[in-house]
Formats: sequence, C-alpha cells, structure tokens
Amino acid sequence: MDLIVVFRFKQSNVVGCLVKKGGIMPWYNGDYPPSYKNQPKHLRDKAVEIANDILKESGDEGIAIATGLKKAREYFEEHPQEKEK
Repeated sequence: MDLIVVFRFKQSNVVGCLVKKGGIMPWYNGDYPPSYKNQPKHLRDKAVEIANDILKESGDEGIAIATGLKKAREYFEEHPQEKEK
C-alpha cells in the first residue's frame, strides 16, 4: 500500500496524517475539522461520524465537513433527547 503524508494545521500545530493512496483517512480520537472546534461535544461527535461516512464515499473533505455538520444539526433537531447522552 502506498502512503502519502498530508499535513493538517490544528491551532498553529502541524498534525501529520497518513493518507492511503486514493483517499484521506477519517477523523478520530479528538482529531476533528477546525470548523467543529466550538460546537457542543454531542454535535461535534455526531458531525465527525457523519463526515467520516461521507469522506469514505466521496473522498471530498470539504463536502464531508460541511455536510457532516449540517446533517448533525438536523439529526439533533429531530432527536433532541439524544443531546443528553
């Protein structure tokens, strides 16, 4: 398997990410897009889950980030009781 190193910037620190040839690896363990930083934890976690699924399908990080957050907000509007978990 060919690996490529891609750098993401997180709060002025460089975070190296391994990328499989043909696609970016998903976010995990507190590594999430900077635009999710100020979101409540329940929303951020759901957005990361959704964004990872989209990233696997499309490979487009920008679409995955935006759609993940939008769909997570919609999810919690439809399931407000899930915010407490």
